[in-house]
Amino acid sequence: MFLLSSPSPEPTTSLVPDLDEVSTKMAEICEGDTLLCSVLADWMDNASWAPLVASAITIVLILILGFVLRNIAHRVIRRIVNRAATRPLGRFRKGQQETAGVDALLNERRRQRAETMGSVLNHVATIVILGTTVLTVLDRLTIPIAPLLTSVGILGIAVGFGAQELVKDFIAGMFMLLEDQYGVGDVIDTGAAVGTVEAVTLRITRLRDEDGRVWYIRNGTINRVGNESQGWSRAYMDVPVPYDSDVTSVRVLLEQVAEEMWADTELRGSAIVEPPQVYGVEQLSDSSLVFRLSVKTLPAKQHDVAREMRLRVKTALDTAGITMVG
Repeated sequence: MFLLSSPSPEPTTSLVPDLDEVSTKMAEICEGDTLLCSVLADWMDNASWAPLVASAITIVLILILGFVLRNIAHRVIRRIVNRAATRPLGRFRKGQQETAGVDALLNERRRQRAETMGSVLNHVATIVILGTTVLTVLDRLTIPIAPLLTSVGILGIAVGFGAQELVKDFIAGMFMLLEDQYGVGDVIDTGAAVGTVEAVTLRITRLRDEDGRVWYIRNGTINRVGNESQGWSRAYMDVPVPYDSDVTSVRVLLEQVAEEMWADTELRGSAIVEPPQVYGVEQLSDSSLVFRLSVKTLPAKQHDVAREMRLRVKTALDTAGITMVG
């Protein structure tokens, strides 16, 4: 006669971790920590509950230390950013007087670049410090962090593939700010639009063109930039005169115009940064001699200076009885 044995119950796996096992692991981790946890346990006369209490105190201290380090890092970054944004500028050119226009533009460019990079550094410091703190606490709680890191890595890869354009914009914006390719107030040509820069962020650049239209351009789509107003600009004028004109007389006349413009305190203080130069005969043809007059100006002031230069040259030529050849 055969007896049917009743099936033995299969062990069930509980989703709740065994508290005794967790306590044992935490006690082992505490004993291995000779810097803080084991010292705290010794102060409690190594009672049975001492490792758990010492581990809890250690976790609280780790959290406090993480937030303190984060605040210190933010304070240091803020101090560096403020110092970089407010540091007085050197002279525009050695041996020449500083100009208020150059200082204002350069200060604004540097302030915006410093604040943007400071914001990026603050976020990076927060992620690194608090991320390390959380992982350390999880390790103290005997929670395996390897699967968590693997999951975060996979999630990061998925997000990276889905946000390639956004990441591209941010990286391009960071390099653009670090290299100081352009800043607020610059007149730039991005290919898609030409205008004056009104705002620069890590993701977009905002331009306003001559018609007043506002353009929002993603930094990752800017392949090349033509900056018309970085540091200084140049205005020049070609003066065609009859072929039989006296070269010396015309050159002296243009040099007088250049000296008058440099002597004008209003132009010299607000637009011109160097004495105008007369390059002499730039071109020869069968009907005219072409002289060139050039002057270095403040950023974005070349058009105003060119208009004033054309007016003065025309007046001087009319007074001398010299006609310009069309």
